[in-house]
Amino acid sequence: LTGPFAASGTYVVNGAKIAADQINAAGGLLGKKLELVIEDNKSNPTEAAAVAEKLIERDKVPVIMGAWGSSLTLAAMPKLMQYEVPMLVETSSSSKITKQGNPYIFRISPPSWVEAALFKTLLPSLEIKKVDFLAINNDWGRGTITDFTTMFQENGVEVGLTEIMDQAAQDMSAQLSKIKSSDSDTIIVTTAVEQLTLVLKQAAALGITKRIITTGGSQNPDQLVDQAGTAANNTMHMVFFAPWMPEKSPHPDQAKAFIQAWEKSGHDKAGLTESYRGYDGIRVIKAAIEKAGVAEPAAIREAFWQIEVPTLNGTVTFVKDGPEGRESGQYMANGTLIKIVDGKIELAGS
Repeated sequence: LTGPFAASGTYVVNGAKIAADQINAAGGLLGKKLELVIEDNKSNPTEAAAVAEKLIERDKVPVIMGAWGSSLTLAAMPKLMQYEVPMLVETSSSSKITKQGNPYIFRISPPSWVEAALFKTLLPSLEIKKVDFLAINNDWGRGTITDFTTMFQENGVEVGLTEIMDQAAQDMSAQLSKIKSSDSDTIIVTTAVEQLTLVLKQAAALGITKRIITTGGSQNPDQLVDQAGTAANNTMHMVFFAPWMPEKSPHPDQAKAFIQAWEKSGHDKAGLTESYRGYDGIRVIKAAIEKAGVAEPAAIREAFWQIEVPTLNGTVTFVKDGPEGRESGQYMANGTLIKIVDGKIELAGS
């Protein structure tokens, strides 16, 4: 995979492969082996639409999983409507995805409004008075700012600066200098792990001592510890799978088995917080195909509404979101706030 989000996308793919291997080792699906057809959207919306069409038209897939970034998923969505093929959304968080009236969308990742609601429950312990935002300039980043701003303002937290960074940017010192000079106590940062590593290093170099909390679940805290070093200390991160404490996950035995399979495959432990998305996504798709009894798009789409699937994040069922009669499916995901302390991962507040 290529483009700015390639590392995260590769983790998702490797998680999906583990799920497919387990399904095939247990006899496959509807008497056949489950085959994954993997395409690179190059972290580019135009390419995302093109590869979605290729998967449907040339490869004849009955269901798609994708497309990591919100802008990429939004670009692919008209193709789902055109060809009437469902897509399981494993990562994208823009609220627009399930609000547009696309009945072929079923999302297991939390949109930013769900993440904001999860975050609201943490406000009493965090004692935030004023926040600034630093977010990637795409649908994910902008959506996070919108939904978190609403949540903060409704709960008496003052919102200060909103700073944006392009997804390919490597120097965020101008934005961080502005934030350093503000009177906020907390910075909410939204971007993928590669850019986040640079943000943390540059914030440390500027002597920023405000609390940094990241959103979106794509931070790979172990990778931050490895690559940002001491600059990652005391930062806090919302994750949707916490592999450091599998015994506290909704389905501990499943979590432990996935971690073991990931390690046995020789993958970097840092990828566990991202790869779970691919693993859960394929397991949910498997359940829908089994419920449908046939690998056909219309039957799979209908089956998504009827399933209840234990996953690493929780038990997935879909609720309706969007305009009446054209609703998308949304799973109300769970989240955990963790903190990096002296290079170790802890539950925030523990």
